[in-house]
Amino acid sequence: MRKFDQGIDQYILDLSTPEDPLLAELSRETHLKTTHPNMLSGPVLGKYLEMLSHMIKPRRILEIGTFTGYSAICLARGLADGGRLITVDINDELGDMASRYFAKAGMSDRIEQVHGNALDIMEDMTESFDLVFIDGDKREYTRYYELVVPKLRSGGYILADNVLWSGKVIDPGSKNDPETRGILAFNNRVSRDTRVENVILSVRDGIQLVRKF
Repeated sequence: MRKFDQGIDQYILDLSTPEDPLLAELSRETHLKTTHPNMLSGPVLGKYLEMLSHMIKPRRILEIGTFTGYSAICLARGLADGGRLITVDINDELGDMASRYFAKAGMSDRIEQVHGNALDIMEDMTESFDLVFIDGDKREYTRYYELVVPKLRSGGYILADNVLWSGKVIDPGSKNDPETRGILAFNNRVSRDTRVENVILSVRDGIQLVRKF
């Protein structure tokens, strides 16, 4: 079954719009210089984020979890004229790398980097958002969600990455893992929330799309 999955993954990659040179360069550097390069969104998810952002044309995007900046660049490409993306990450060690690629992408004036604990930072935010991408600490997904829904405009969208967590969400032996429990709690909370509608898609490691009524 896994061989089939790998073949399908490659088929999707081969027949999708290829990764552009800037993102390919960022991907290479991420793989060379970071411990967990698999945290990178990659070409298929990246293109999905970019195209969805183009469809929504958001004026304000919030991203929770910057890593090396790949997903921020993809999302920012769909911003409306004069729009802005705020990306928050607690790890400032990769901040300079992300900032360098934001500049290479010509987006330094559209992307604002904030370093710190996203939970603390979101509590102090007063602006509203059209699109939110959650890709931070899996144990805190539900807390991110509860903080961000009131800041999301009616008709706005939330995207949450890794919601299938390599299949651990349906593996009884993984349910004692704190990150798996965090993902399970988040998925269950969203499914019961009458403020929104949602769908889980099996893109890459699973991405949940949520729309606020």
